[in-house]
Amino acid sequence: MPNSRIPRAVRLEFEPGALVHDNLSGAAFTGADWLWVAGDEACSVNRLHRLPPLADARLRFGEGRDFALADLLDLPGDAEAEADLEGMDAVDGWLWVVGSHGLKRKNAKPGRTDIDNAKRLAKLALDANRRLLARLPIEADAQGTPCLVREARDGRRAMRLKGDAQGNELTQLLAADVHIGPYLQIPGKDNGFDIEGLAVDGDRLLLGLRGPVLRGWSALLEIAVEARGGQLRLKPLDDAGTLLRKHFLQLEGLGIRDLHFSGDDLYLLAGPTMVLNGDIRVFCWPAARELLAANREPVRFEAEAIRESVALPHGRGTDRAEAICDVPDELTGGDKHWLVLYDAPGPARRDGEHAVYGDLLRRS
Repeated sequence: MPNSRIPRAVRLEFEPGALVHDNLSGAAFTGADWLWVAGDEACSVNRLHRLPPLADARLRFGEGRDFALADLLDLPGDAEAEADLEGMDAVDGWLWVVGSHGLKRKNAKPGRTDIDNAKRLAKLALDANRRLLARLPIEADAQGTPCLVREARDGRRAMRLKGDAQGNELTQLLAADVHIGPYLQIPGKDNGFDIEGLAVDGDRLLLGLRGPVLRGWSALLEIAVEARGGQLRLKPLDDAGTLLRKHFLQLEGLGIRDLHFSGDDLYLLAGPTMVLNGDIRVFCWPAARELLAANREPVRFEAEAIRESVALPHGRGTDRAEAICDVPDELTGGDKHWLVLYDAPGPARRDGEHAVYGDLLRRS
């Protein structure tokens, strides 16, 4: 487990107009020089380049470039409508992204009458781009800089899970599920269905749910996908035709905010499922990759296997840890570290309008 935190150790510098600098929700490295980040209020992915460090940060990234998802995919919704990207992973030349998939509820606003706010609070909406699960080819340009492309020179193509503005194959599958199905009609911030973590292992995907949390049990969904007919399609996980496995994890009542493999271990960033200023912690599931590959049960409960957690700081409406990823060893002198990035960074995590700071977690 991580055994110490190095605060403000990573400086991220964004270009003016970048949409993700204060709502970071996903992160992944490709090599030591390139960091990809996503925000939950945009419909794009931002690529940052490693720069010489400054006195107040061990690592520094900047020279950002936005890659609009509408340039890479035929989106189910409008090109500018937010995708609420919450999970990201970079594996074997692909950048994988996933939206929250959840409904949203309008909030009460200061200055409105009680009647107006009551009407707002009753309104639910689905942004079609939120129901996005996609993989995007990473390809070097003429200068050797990694870029996201619609179609790579080797024939790899950007694809999303088959679906439309109302849903996709995953939500159709989950609609009939006894545990998850009822929560598809509840907004994510009300303990409804909300995907916030993604980890890729070959053709198998792990999706961590912020909600629902059921009697204190957090849910991790396991699916597999394949390219077929120009789209991603669900495929069976085994010879029995299983399309979904559910893993209920004991994370002390917290929902999953992000997850990432480090070797065979799976690390889980967890926090409140509702709109709360509460504990944010990192848990470890040792040897999870091996256990998941060997498992054939459709439902499993894991309590004893999950290691005790490390707490992360949080503020009152600020500094919500939303993204965690492994840092390349060459950036930290061979020591194992995680990068942690924060949504709604507070004043201590900002430098002007376009720079924010993340933390390093040193791992034993």
